Amino acid sequence: MAAVMQQKELAITLWRQTWPMAIGVLALLGFQLVDSAFIARLGTAPLAAQSFTFPLSFLIIGIQVGMGIAIAALISRALGAGEEARARRLSSLVLMAGGGVIGLLAIALWIFYVPIFQLLGADETTLSYIRIYWAPQLLSAWLGALLYFSYSVFRAHGDTRLPGKMMVLSSLVNLVLDPLLIFGIGDWEGGGLPGAAWATAIAFSVGLLVTTRKLLKRQWAAQQGLWQEAKQSWRPFTGIAAPAMVSQLMPPLAAMLAISVVAGLGESEVAAWGLASRLETLSLMVILAMTMSLPPWLGRCYGAGDWGQIQQLMTLAIKVALFWQLCLGIVLALGAPWLAMALAGNPDVQSELTLLIRFLLPSYAALGICMLVVSAGNALGWPLRAMLLSSARLFICYLPCLWLGSQFFGWWGLAAGAAVGNLLAGFMAWLVMRRILSRPHRQAGFIN
Repeated sequence: MAAVMQQKELAITLWRQTWPMAIGVLALLGFQLVDSAFIARLGTAPLAAQSFTFPLSFLIIGIQVGMGIAIAALISRALGAGEEARARRLSSLVLMAGGGVIGLLAIALWIFYVPIFQLLGADETTLSYIRIYWAPQLLSAWLGALLYFSYSVFRAHGDTRLPGKMMVLSSLVNLVLDPLLIFGIGDWEGGGLPGAAWATAIAFSVGLLVTTRKLLKRQWAAQQGLWQEAKQSWRPFTGIAAPAMVSQLMPPLAAMLAISVVAGLGESEVAAWGLASRLETLSLMVILAMTMSLPPWLGRCYGAGDWGQIQQLMTLAIKVALFWQLCLGIVLALGAPWLAMALAGNPDVQSELTLLIRFLLPSYAALGICMLVVSAGNALGWPLRAMLLSSARLFICYLPCLWLGSQFFGWWGLAAGAAVGNLLAGFMAWLVMRRILSRPHRQAGFIN
């Protein structure tokens, strides 16, 4: 009876920690999908141009998420050990260092963007659209990274509500600005493709102003002792951040390789693939929310040595991921033609997007398991295992199946191969988690 009550309490707490982030992620990713839907109305070429930028945008996100994972883990462990002053110093360090690193990366991506996009398969027409879009897009990515780092601090303190509210706020601002800055109003014609990036930059700036003010008000950032803390914490930070960043950089690298395969099939295929990428992140909103809400909780359990609760949390999270993602995937697959019609104006893009939705969306149930295990590994002191698992998912399961499918069966085979790769990755992650958590010293205190 006690075990049932504890499971119920864990489920309620997981719900309370996750739902604000789920709503925030839904709003944040929803406006990105709306961006793509608006851009699709400009034509297939602008949409294809935006699709080519996704892998590099994911590269920036990968580095920021890797740094955010490391700092959230260190802050939550410090709080679990009662070291509140150290947690404040760590908060300040991540905001300053993270902003500098992402800023330098954005500058490098601007300088070398032409050879990079040519290598990915962009032609001159696509490059002409990318040229006017890339600078404001990089600015919005930098502002988004700063906002994400501030979210990491709040999540490490157990506050998921404010980040969720800020995601909704920035999404609403972007939603209002998108049609105005893309298409214009009255006599003003709007900015076209770059307008979407400027709308996002303004929306992130609004969110950043609010979160910075709240952070200072709660006194979760310190001004003193930062140099000493940096000398003390750089080794543990690097030990978590380096593998975490490599893990997070694997998806953008895989996305670059995938878009190069898709580019060989045609412009409408690239446009459909870009829309499917936006839809993927939106459909994974609950999983993404749990990868944000679970690690700080797991980190506090890790700091306290409570492996029993860690096992219960992971079991519960995987059950939720499977049930939610499978139900959502089946529903969206059944409604694929109507969903594709709402997102794409071109009939060819609609047809190709419909096929992707039917194959990929149900397979995200397995992908969700892999994402949760990788996220937990970074929080629980297994960053190298998490990195290897992430690499194996992409380069052993996903990309080979995608490439082989496209070679033998074209667009149909590419969609089916990507789905099979997700299923293999989920099964592999489940086996890894079972093996790690079944070790005798980690079963101590586990309540059956």
